[in-house]
Amino acid sequence: MTGWRMPAEWEPHDRTWMAWPSSGYTLGATEAEADEARACWSSVANAIVDFEPVTVVVQPADLAMARSWLDPRVDTDEAPLDDAWMRDIGPTFVLDADGGLAGVDWVFNGWGAQPWASWEKDAKVADRVCATTGTPLIRSDLVNEGGGIHVNGAGTVLLTRTVQLGEGRNADWTQQAVEDELGRTLGVERFVWLERGLTRDYDEFGTRGHVDIVACFSDATTVLVHDQRNPDHPDFEVSAEVRTLLEAQPGMRVIPVPAPDVLRDDEGWVDYSYINHYVCNGAVILCAFDDPGDERAAAILREAYPGREVVLVDARPLFARGGGIHCITQQQPRGVSP
Repeated sequence: MTGWRMPAEWEPHDRTWMAWPSSGYTLGATEAEADEARACWSSVANAIVDFEPVTVVVQPADLAMARSWLDPRVDTDEAPLDDAWMRDIGPTFVLDADGGLAGVDWVFNGWGAQPWASWEKDAKVADRVCATTGTPLIRSDLVNEGGGIHVNGAGTVLLTRTVQLGEGRNADWTQQAVEDELGRTLGVERFVWLERGLTRDYDEFGTRGHVDIVACFSDATTVLVHDQRNPDHPDFEVSAEVRTLLEAQPGMRVIPVPAPDVLRDDEGWVDYSYINHYVCNGAVILCAFDDPGDERAAAILREAYPGREVVLVDARPLFARGGGIHCITQQQPRGVSP
C-alpha cells in the first residue's frame, strides 16, 4: 500500500467527466449516425447532471454543436480530442490520507496501438483535466485505461491478463511489475486476475478485454458478474469461467446479473452488458437495450446499491461503437483541492 488510494465508485463525487464525440468511427459515416452518437452521449450527461456536476471536454470547433445537445447545467471544457471514451483517456483520480486529490496519468496508446486508433490528442487529456481542476499528476509508465481496472476502495482490484499483460500494452512487463505499479498508484494490494474479457471485445473496435464490462464491485465484498445464460453464445463459457474464479476468492460474494435476451446484432454476437453501468451521487446510470433483461437488471442493481435511483439510458449506440456508459464517464471523487 502507498499513500494513494483509488476510492470506490460509490463513494462521494465532486463531478463526472466526459468527452464529446467529434470524429472517426465514433461519429460514423453519415449525419444520422453522428446524431445517434451525439444523442447517446448527451443522454448520459443529461441523466447524470440531475445528481452531480458534469463537465464534458469538447473540441473548440464542436462547442456550439455540443451545447445544442447538452443540458444547460452541464459544464464544458475545450481541448483537442481524437475520441470520446473518457474512462480510458482521462485521469484515474486518487486520494491521499488527508483527502488530497491527484490524477494518475497512464500511458494511453489507443487500446494497445490498434491500427484504426489515433491517440496523440487523447494521450494529453488526463493532463488537461488535471490542469483544469488544479490537480497534481501521478505519472505512470504502465499502458493502461480506466476500463481495465475496477476497485473496491479497500485494497482490491479486478483486472484482466489480456489488457495489462497483453500485446501492444505491457507485453514485456511481468505480472509482479504490473502489480507493483498498480499498488504504487492506486493503493491496492489484492489483485484478482481474470483470464479474458467478453468475446466481442476482441473484435476490430474492442479493447481486448476490459474488465468493466465483465465484473465490478458494488460494495467492498460484493462483485456483480455478467451472466450469459444462453449456451449458444460464446460468452456462456466466459461467464462461467469468471464466476467460478470469483466464487473461489475468500470473502467475496458474487451476484450474477443476467445478460439481455438478445444474442446478436448486424455485426455478430453482442457484448451487451449491464455491468458497464456508472455509479454517481444518489443514482446508478444503467445501460438499457430495449430488452426484457433491462428490468431484471434494474431490480438487481436496486438491491446492490440501496438508496440509489436506477436510471436507464439506451446504450445500444455506445455498444455498437465498442463501449458502454461506464466507458464514457470518469468520476472525480470528493477530495480536498490542492
